[in-house]
Amino acid sequence: MEPQTVVKEFSYGAPVEKVWQALTSKDQMHQWYFDIPDFDTSPGSRFDFYEGPEKQYLHRGTITECIPLQKLQHTWTHPDKSKGSSLLTWELFPEGDQTRVRLVHSGLEQLADGGPAFAKENYEQGWEQIMNKSLRNFLEQ
Repeated sequence: MEPQTVVKEFSYGAPVEKVWQALTSKDQMHQWYFDIPDFDTSPGSRFDFYEGPEKQYLHRGTITECIPLQKLQHTWTHPDKSKGSSLLTWELFPEGDQTRVRLVHSGLEQLADGGPAFAKENYEQGWEQIMNKSLRNFLEQ
């Protein structure tokens, strides 16, 4: 199967420290992203969360790399729906009083056994909404 990757990149009117906190503080993530009570940035740490109030899809991740203020990487799986594992990488680039964030979600083809809900197009739309609306509104309010 052909590799499938989503890449999204946006600049935010916030310093890198504020963006990093938004991406790594479970209290802040709960405000704009998901409620992930067991989130910890230590490599090897595992976390679980559901999206939306209907809790339809279990998400499970394991931190693979954490370079404060620069990079956060973790696996992204849906263990109740798919046997596959993808990889999500957040990279931060300070640019004056702004921060450019690049998200790379690779290995989406590994989730294809979960059905059409796990199509690349759905991840594209989801990350667009999360990064360009939810994260932007949180950081720039």
